[in-house]
Amino acid sequence: MALFNPSREEVRRFFCDTWQKKQANTILTPLETLAGQWMEQHPEHHALLSDSDTALSQDYTPERGETNPFLHLSMHLSISEQISIDQPPGIRHVASVIAKRLDSEHEAQHRIMECLGQVLWESQRDGGQLSPEKYLLALKQLI
Repeated sequence: MALFNPSREEVRRFFCDTWQKKQANTILTPLETLAGQWMEQHPEHHALLSDSDTALSQDYTPERGETNPFLHLSMHLSISEQISIDQPPGIRHVASVIAKRLDSEHEAQHRIMECLGQVLWESQRDGGQLSPEKYLLALKQLI
């Protein structure tokens, strides 16, 4: 799997394979362990994760009112990494404050995910790079 620019199929296979390994109680890599923890918190995706064929072929579009579970889980992984290395600087503090206020790391990540999604969308719309400054500003508005 390409580490920094995986294809849609590679991302979906990673999550499905990890879910299957987790269900079989086999040894997981650290990344698979983290992904498995997030997948456990999303039981609404368990059936899909267990069906690789459907997972690989399914399209998710906003027009149909669908959330892409693979994008959602990937964002959990990305935000977890951002928090662990405090990049952008200050995200760890923001995540901690929100998690304490909501009494849920999971819900805190969903709030952060909204900010990340917004700045990603803006950068794509504008044809530019993601702005860490805008992202951090949006995060700080959460607290």
